[in-house]
Amino acid sequence: MSKQIKEPFLHITKRKEMPARRAWAIRISAIVAALIVCAIVTTLTTGLDPIAVYSAMIDGAVGSSRKVLVLFKELAFLLCISLALTPAFKMKFWNLGGEGQVLIGAWATSVVMIYLGGVLPNGLLILVMLIAAIGAGAVWAMIPAFFKAKWGTNETLFTLMMNYVAIQLVAYFIILWENPKGSGHVGIINQSGREGWLPYIGTNSYLFIIIFVAIITIGMHVYLKYSKHGYEISVVGESQRTANYVGIKVDRVIIRTLLLSGAICGFTGWMMVSGTDHTITTSLAGGRGFLGIMVSWLAQFNSIAMVFAALLLVFLEQGAGEISTSCGLNQSFGDILTGIILFFIIGCEFFINYIVHVRKSSGKEEA
Repeated sequence: MSKQIKEPFLHITKRKEMPARRAWAIRISAIVAALIVCAIVTTLTTGLDPIAVYSAMIDGAVGSSRKVLVLFKELAFLLCISLALTPAFKMKFWNLGGEGQVLIGAWATSVVMIYLGGVLPNGLLILVMLIAAIGAGAVWAMIPAFFKAKWGTNETLFTLMMNYVAIQLVAYFIILWENPKGSGHVGIINQSGREGWLPYIGTNSYLFIIIFVAIITIGMHVYLKYSKHGYEISVVGESQRTANYVGIKVDRVIIRTLLLSGAICGFTGWMMVSGTDHTITTSLAGGRGFLGIMVSWLAQFNSIAMVFAALLLVFLEQGAGEISTSCGLNQSFGDILTGIILFFIIGCEFFINYIVHVRKSSGKEEA
């Protein structure tokens, strides 16, 4: 008795490796295709010239020196959070708590700023704020890491829930500190004396932040690629069993790595309160803790590539806002275009990493 071999019409296999030149050709082609699709959608749904819409996006992101500065400030914040999350992701510890870790760092900064502002000299005050923010962020990330290392808890749910705890903690203190009473917000902290505010470089309040994040980017690249700790993170991410076999203490690596991630997130919260916002709200992180996950994955955990991935996302976000102003469209249309572009960019990574095989018709039968 013979029967025909039935194979699936499509099956997927992982590529061994693709040359970098070909991979980048696919990415560029995906961006071009995304722009063409966006142009078609724009023409069909609004009747506007897509070139004018693209021009508005560019103008919204880099249309003036002030806009460029804001672009780099937003890039710095998003990049810093992405860098913080990367060691954990590379270790396959799914840290979804960046939002809460940033917020708890901002909360610790605000505590010191409010209660010690005017008590300590400004330089010492800023230093104490920094230490408090880094420590708070590190502890907040270490809690789920400790439970994961000791009892194997689900870090995805644990870190996600820690975000909500941080939000409620901050909400409680906002009511405690609200100014004026009954307003439901804190207002600008130490507005008159500017105690705890990062100093300006010339007339610019953002340059310190950009410089700090540039240093962290280089440091993280060296740490992950050339240090012993970076090597241990890679081994644990590949296989915890192999890591144990070669003598790496997995529990210690997990806790140490999450302390680092949380510390950098706390540092980001410090920059937000001390450097730019000078206040605290429950939405201070602005979703960057989740957007940083996308940046980290798009860059394949490469610290230098993250600069470009984060720049693309910030550029699209800033440009989408300008569309609603210049073209008379609501914010949702800009978000639609951003979503289409991101869909193509993320989707092309699938074809870089996998091969899709299509079944060929065949009349052969096997006994």
